[in-house]
Amino acid sequence: MRSEIAIDLGALRANVRRLIEALAGSQLWAVVKADGYGHGAVDCAVAAVDAGASGLCVATLAEALEVRAALPEARVLVMGPTTEIRLAREAQLELAVGETIPEGVPVHVKLDTGMGRWGVSELQAPVRNVVGLMTHLATADSDPDFARTQIERFRSATDGYAHLMRHVANSAAALRLPEARFDAARCGIALYGLSPFGTDPAEDGLRPVLSWRSSLALVRRLEPGDSTGYGRRYVAEREQWIGIVPVGYADGLRRDLTGTEVLVAGERRRVVGVVSMDSFAVELDRRLPVGAEVTIVGPGVPLEAHARVAGTINYELACRIASGPTRAARVVVQ
Repeated sequence: MRSEIAIDLGALRANVRRLIEALAGSQLWAVVKADGYGHGAVDCAVAAVDAGASGLCVATLAEALEVRAALPEARVLVMGPTTEIRLAREAQLELAVGETIPEGVPVHVKLDTGMGRWGVSELQAPVRNVVGLMTHLATADSDPDFARTQIERFRSATDGYAHLMRHVANSAAALRLPEARFDAARCGIALYGLSPFGTDPAEDGLRPVLSWRSSLALVRRLEPGDSTGYGRRYVAEREQWIGIVPVGYADGLRRDLTGTEVLVAGERRRVVGVVSMDSFAVELDRRLPVGAEVTIVGPGVPLEAHARVAGTINYELACRIASGPTRAARVVVQ
């Protein structure tokens, strides 16, 4: 195969235990939307529940049905809007809702305390099938003061409903804002061993779950004035060896990751030229054999570092990695 994506479920279980420890008695609900942030929703959901997660969160009904087929007894919360109430009821799902509360299905009413998206601005008296109250923090990873403002708005609005499950914290708040714990937290990015703060995950005791490796498919020498890739963005100023790796933006390595670094035969090497749809080039200091291992994501080359080069967040890069059978081999390590 052109590349191999490895998913370490042992690392995911360790992250679940770390988050449960940080929550100090509050439940952990594992967010496995977007195919588990590109890690595989079903594999990660099963591992998270096995390690102690109390429930699962997804974005769509289709995602929920996929998880439900693997975990018939788990609590599964659909956080995005859905109109297919009958299917949700039949699958025994729970729904996050705003003003309209459907009958016959457990719901979590969402209060907008500052995100400015889904949710009601003022909480009405919950009806009988309301099982939870929730809000979504906008700045837990970047502006804790505003996050605390949201937390206090939520606390004030829901103090009379302490008999319902109240949940506020995301990964960043679970790790840094103990006042956000309430009854449960919905954690996504930290579950996968990625930092919600864009820093080294080890600082928060997290272990990355995903690694991504390929190999050199071609090694060639450029003479001064020779170029590689579209637009001649990289022109050799001297005699130069380059390697071609059969991974590109169709696989999830964004086009704007030119200049990032990967490991080639264990040594840091710069991505040069334009990342193509199906390949990218790396600058070599000597001729290496075809087949030399290339670590795109893994120890020494975290997603957080790639995200800084691309000017984005690790969430987006993880979700974009294409692990379908036509592009990459996917290996799950239990």
